[in-house]
Amino acid sequence: MAEYKPFTENALKILRARYLMRNEEGEFLDKEPADLFRRVARYIASAEKTKKEQEHWAGKFFDAMMARDFLPNSPTLTGAGRDMCLSACFVLPIEDSLDSIFETVKNAALVHKEGGGTGFDFSRLRPKGSFVKRTQGIASGPVSFLRVIDSATEAVKQGGTRRGANMGILRVDHPDIEEFIRMKIDGKSVNNFNISVAATDVFMEAVKADGVYDITDPYHKKVVAKKSARPIFDLIVESAWAVGDPGLIFIDRINAHNPTRGLGPIRATNPCGEQPLHEYESCNLGSINLGHYFSPAAKDLFDWDRFGRTIALAVRFLDDVIDVNKYPLPQIEQMTRANRR
Repeated sequence: MAEYKPFTENALKILRARYLMRNEEGEFLDKEPADLFRRVARYIASAEKTKKEQEHWAGKFFDAMMARDFLPNSPTLTGAGRDMCLSACFVLPIEDSLDSIFETVKNAALVHKEGGGTGFDFSRLRPKGSFVKRTQGIASGPVSFLRVIDSATEAVKQGGTRRGANMGILRVDHPDIEEFIRMKIDGKSVNNFNISVAATDVFMEAVKADGVYDITDPYHKKVVAKKSARPIFDLIVESAWAVGDPGLIFIDRINAHNPTRGLGPIRATNPCGEQPLHEYESCNLGSINLGHYFSPAAKDLFDWDRFGRTIALAVRFLDDVIDVNKYPLPQIEQMTRANRR
């Protein structure tokens, strides 16, 4: 039997508070970390074809997690064997209609309930002050509806252990871009959102040249103004320095390297911004502890062979997650099983 490095008291405290399974009376069903990782390993390995393969890979997955060489995202640790969603990150669409907006609010709540985080592109919403012909009213703009989702997120405790996380994105050529950039300056609003500006190649070239770029109404698809690029870029920098937001998403670069461009352009990322996703797509995250592969005896002081084996195991684990997963929406299941991120 393999020997594993013991868990620190702080690690055990976090595991008991967030990850070890309990029954309805609050009693621990997972008595110790090994029970947690055995539960997860067996459930994920059930995706394998034969009983022999399931037992083999369950053992491999268990060893990697017990050694803390590899760990999956929190929803997999908390949800495996509980008929819950195991994915951490999702992107949901928002079209320019109340039906679409509030359908997205509902769908985001379902995702948050299962322990996931959501990304949104608000760029298709008409700008604040636009005339709405059908109701003879005035549009309130994308920032107002971002706040609606923020309030809904506040009301839904995510997966029973943490509140929901969101990414809100707006294209730099949207008429409301300055309001969007300034949104967090007061330090109090939209606490459940990271926000990022989708910066285009045209905008960045205008910044370098100290030039202007077009502002386009997404509803009428017409250029409605021209703005100097550097003041907008400076505003982004000043706000990011003051409150940590907005970030920058280089949306044209993402789509230039989009491996599934036949599905259309990618518009948004997961809440932390590291994974671009199509709308209704989800992804599974995992982490490898690089410090475990330092070896004074190895070439370059790094055990590349063992590292490669862990990468292969982690990819297999995360691919199995896709097959045993329980998805919050049928559209997400269809897209995720097709793309397998």
